[in-house]
Amino acid sequence: MAFRVVVDAGHGGRDPGAVFEGRQEKDDVLRLAMAVGEILENNGVEVVYTRTTDVYDTPYQKAVKGNNANADVFLSLHRNATASPGGATGIMTLVYEDTGLPAELARNINANLAALGFRDLGVIERPDLVVLRRTEAPAVLVEAGFIDNPNDNLMFDEQFNEIAAGIANGVLETLGLDQGMMPLTYYRVQTGAFRVREYADNLLMDLEANGFPAFITRGSDGLYRVQVGAFRELSNAVRMEQRLREAGYTTYITTRG
Repeated sequence: MAFRVVVDAGHGGRDPGAVFEGRQEKDDVLRLAMAVGEILENNGVEVVYTRTTDVYDTPYQKAVKGNNANADVFLSLHRNATASPGGATGIMTLVYEDTGLPAELARNINANLAALGFRDLGVIERPDLVVLRRTEAPAVLVEAGFIDNPNDNLMFDEQFNEIAAGIANGVLETLGLDQGMMPLTYYRVQTGAFRVREYADNLLMDLEANGFPAFITRGSDGLYRVQVGAFRELSNAVRMEQRLREAGYTTYITTRG
């Protein structure tokens, strides 16, 4: 029997969620929910959506939809925000309690998103949230970056397909449906590799100051690599490389983390 996953796009209708410079959370997460759901369906998972259009249901009504679907997993998608725009960056996944399958699912999703260059802010217990407290299925709420952070928005837009795949893959891994799947290849744009961490940190800060979603990895060879983005499509990596070169950075495309 196929697994059944409820995919919930947060907010909707009269509830826009977080808003930043005209951008609304409800729109970002609806698009993301549909993309994640499509990937799950293509991998044999039955998907139930709490909404597929711009409508509003209360969190309790969404939890009831999930319970009525007799789902194996309840996946709620959101974007984060702070009182001080631009003051925070990264992804996190919320759970009712940090144990069992929800904890495993949350960490699998976070690991996939962190591999794209997002800062991993961890798994956070939020027993006060209705969609986590009132759902009978194991439930997680994914905060896919901060909508009030321009760098997170750049990553959300330019790596949208990769983000959707990362969340879906986290679900598939947790359900044990990733067996036999081809390993994913991500194209990264590298701007430097250093023996000394301080040099890598300096380049990272310069890239971030110029609005690029950069991050540092350290390989088995001891080198600190400064990279921008992690793209499933080579064409997207090429476009990022062009932007970086126009900004004066030395680059090359690699699949090495």
